Amino acid sequence: MVDEDISTKKGFIGYIFPKKTLSLSIVGIFSALICILTMVISVPIPATQGFINIGDAGVMITGLMFGPIIGGIAGGVGSALADIFLTYTIYAPATLIIKGLEGFLVGIIADPKNLKSRINFRDIFAVIIGGIVMTYGYFLYEIFIFGAPGALYEFFLNAIIQFGLGGIIAIVFIIAARKNITDNLPQVFDKIFLS
Repeated sequence: MVDEDISTKKGFIGYIFPKKTLSLSIVGIFSALICILTMVISVPIPATQGFINIGDAGVMITGLMFGPIIGGIAGGVGSALADIFLTYTIYAPATLIIKGLEGFLVGIIADPKNLKSRINFRDIFAVIIGGIVMTYGYFLYEIFIFGAPGALYEFFLNAIIQFGLGGIIAIVFIIAARKNITDNLPQVFDKIFLS
C-alpha cells in the first residue's frame, strides 16, 4: 500500500496524527520508555501516597524529539501505565492528563519540525514550561485529594527532583543525540512532520 501524498495528510500545526504503523510504533516505544523510566527509580512519598521518579525526562525527550502529538500521547499513557503497574492507581487519571499536557506543551513550544541546531532557547523554555505545568498540576490534584500539607511537601520534591533532574537529563540528551538522530533517520521524521 502506497502512503498518501504528504500534502493530503491531515495534522496539527505541522505534525501528523499517529495513524500509520511507524508513528503508532513510535508512540508505543516511547510510552514504554517513559513507563520504564518512571518505574526504575520510584521513591515513595507516604504523605501523599505518591512517588518521585525520573519519568519526566522521558516525557520531555519525547516532546523535544517528536513534537506535541506524540509527546502528549506517549507522556500521558506511559506515565499513567507506570502509576497502575506500581499500584499508585489514585494518580493514574491525573497523570494521564498532567503528563500528557506536559509532553504536548514541551513539543509545541520546542517545535522540533523546524529544528536546525542541536539545541535552542525554545527547547529550554519548553522544558521549563512543561516542568512547571507538571509541578503545579500535581500540586492542585494533591490539594484536592490530600490537603495542603502533603501537597506542599511533594510540590518541592516534584519541583526539585522530577522537574529539575528530568529537565537536565532531557536537555543533555537533546544536546548529545537529537541532531544525529534526525539527520540519520530523515525517513522517520518525514512521516511525523508535515513539510
